[in-house]
Amino acid sequence: MSSSYSIAQLTAEFEITPRAIRFYEDRGLITPRRNGNRRVYSPRDRVRLKLILRGKRLGLSLDEIREIIDMYDNETDAGEAQRAQLDLLLDKIRKRRQTLMAQKQDIDVLLDFMDRVEADCTEALIALGDGGKLSIK
Repeated sequence: MSSSYSIAQLTAEFEITPRAIRFYEDRGLITPRRNGNRRVYSPRDRVRLKLILRGKRLGLSLDEIREIIDMYDNETDAGEAQRAQLDLLLDKIRKRRQTLMAQKQDIDVLLDFMDRVEADCTEALIALGDGGKLSIK
């Protein structure tokens, strides 16, 4: 593993834009050193960026991601910190899953309703084509 990374290296590795990295920097999630005008990212910044992107894929907010990542920095015992991080992450995942399952149920209900309306519209169009009356249920 390299001892430092450029913004170009991180954008290539994680397939994100420099603007995204600067955004995470502005939010205080990563803190590169400066070498003149050049940002120099540490292995810690790289790992934090990887965790940020993983958290975003899970649908976590940046505040939730910060809370999880910062736990490790604030604990003195690495094992204790990791356990606390994992417990918190599991809690966030379970809550996110509940939210998504509720949304999925709402979507399933809406899709069923759309299927019924679409079928009614199709029947009405067929009836109109046959000179019948327009009847939408």
